[in-house]
Amino acid sequence: MTKKIVLAFSGGLDTSFCVPYLQERGWEVHTVFADTGGVDAKEKAWIEARAHELKVASHVTVDGGPAIWAGFVKPFIWAGEPYQGQYPLLVSDRYLIVEAALKRCAELGTRAIAHGCTGMGNDQVRFDLAIKALGDYEIVAPIREIQKEHKEVRAYEQAYLEARGFGVRAKQKSYTINENLLGVTMSGGEIDRWEAPGPGARGWCAPRSEWPTTPLALTLGFEKGEAVSLNGEALPGHVILARLNAALAPYGVGRGLYTGDTTIGLKGRIIYEAPGLVALLTAHRALEEAVLTKQQNRFKPEIGRKWTELVYEGFFHDPLKTDLEAFLASSQRMVNGTVTLRTEGGRVDAVAIQSPHILNAKGATYAQAADWGVAEAEGFIRLYGMSSTLWAEVNR
Repeated sequence: MTKKIVLAFSGGLDTSFCVPYLQERGWEVHTVFADTGGVDAKEKAWIEARAHELKVASHVTVDGGPAIWAGFVKPFIWAGEPYQGQYPLLVSDRYLIVEAALKRCAELGTRAIAHGCTGMGNDQVRFDLAIKALGDYEIVAPIREIQKEHKEVRAYEQAYLEARGFGVRAKQKSYTINENLLGVTMSGGEIDRWEAPGPGARGWCAPRSEWPTTPLALTLGFEKGEAVSLNGEALPGHVILARLNAALAPYGVGRGLYTGDTTIGLKGRIIYEAPGLVALLTAHRALEEAVLTKQQNRFKPEIGRKWTELVYEGFFHDPLKTDLEAFLASSQRMVNGTVTLRTEGGRVDAVAIQSPHILNAKGATYAQAADWGVAEAEGFIRLYGMSSTLWAEVNR
């Protein structure tokens, strides 16, 4: 009897390969595309057409924009710490994709789920651990299965599809591309060979030669650490992120070339482009620096880094992540106000902050004026540095 299986589907080389591979092994394949906001209507239509071209039993598209904002973007901006100080966790939509696929499993009455992750990367860990945390399912990973027999996996996938009459997009032949509301990541080709990226290794961000000549200013409004408005207009979070992406990508904001320590121990080298997330991180940090205490600003990054590590390494449903989010939420009580961002291209800066909670001293301004005298300053310095001063005196 043919068994039903739900495949998390993007239309790319890997998930396209999975369809005939599973079908030829007796599975009735049902595909789910979780639209997390990185593709336009034309691309969504192409993905749906691709699924039908591959003769899947059914295909559904799920709107994942609101879920990815609430489930990932909001706490990530609170945490404020990209992985290893650089990477803004652009593949964290995987957890929302799992939830959409498992919902489809329930609708079809099956406990079998498939994904197109390789055995060399982090996504397999994210998919598998998320699935295991949410129930007892049979997990099928065709790319992991074939890599034991085929060293050049992408070349084998391409030949496999073409032998069955299915074309492969030119760009997919060279790069692995992931695109969603959070941004774009690219690997493969010369990127994996530790060479300079070629002109084809580009997603949303315009090259320097195409940047506008007029600077761009944007204003973000925050309530309890969450972006709630853009240029004075109240908007849902995922809409704000999408508009930031559209506004800042032409200026080349948010593009980086990054080498990271992966969960499985390999070095991973990727190009990432995340205009909106970089803007949100910049604005949020500027507001926090003004309204949090010195002790909060010193300690909070430790919590943020741990939260980011858990999400990066697949522990999205670990109870420690929930515990850390409780702290992060508490830290955001007074993170209210507006931040003006400005870019001339390549980077974005927070240039103005307005908030009723800025920790201004009424009678003093740093390096300008103070409402205390010389004796008070000298007394503070004497007591504050007493231990170090005593050590120096004793051990001269």
